[in-house]
Amino acid sequence: MASTLASRADRSAGSRAGLALEAELWQAGYRLVAGADEAGRGAWAGPLVAAAVILPADGQALAPLLSRVDDSKRLTPARRSELYDAIHQCAVAVAVTLVSADEIDRIGILAANRLAIVSAATGLAAPPDFLLVDFLTLPGCAIPQRGIAHGDALSLTIAAASIIAKVTRDRWMAQQEAIYPDYGFAQHKGYGTAAHRAALRRLGPCPLHRLSFGPLRAYVC
Repeated sequence: MASTLASRADRSAGSRAGLALEAELWQAGYRLVAGADEAGRGAWAGPLVAAAVILPADGQALAPLLSRVDDSKRLTPARRSELYDAIHQCAVAVAVTLVSADEIDRIGILAANRLAIVSAATGLAAPPDFLLVDFLTLPGCAIPQRGIAHGDALSLTIAAASIIAKVTRDRWMAQQEAIYPDYGFAQHKGYGTAAHRAALRRLGPCPLHRLSFGPLRAYVC
């Protein structure tokens, strides 16, 4: 059944993320397969956000997602927001973790990335049997796992996690506009745009900025 589901998914999804990786694990006896991804790794400001998602091994339940879910970077904000709700409605479990700019400065971005993903995966209401992670592996994590290069473009479950992480982070950054006006966080979400650089020249960094990142180091006393 799993292989049939995967082939149907891949045909219907075209170039979008499919279920071949998940189907292989379902056939091996893993029933609760989680996908995990992050958003905000390269930003100059704001948290790193990781999400973990378990989707059902059920073709009918996944049908609304198969032709629509993709790597979050290839979707418009409106489509991501729409899919955010659809994923929550379909998923067996969803969990999200935020790691602050201060913590990123303290432990480094790679350690923060791994910390966030492990925290999201272990925070799922249904403990996963296996974890598919975009690119990374997680030393010390007890959950059986596989790091997948370009996983957010290959695995429907990882792609779903990428959407949850991206929408969560974008909404959080937009809310910071009221607290830290004039930086443009609602527009650039903390990434290194020309407008963000200009705001830093005018205002200097705020508590959301990652002072360990190259463009911010000039502001560290």
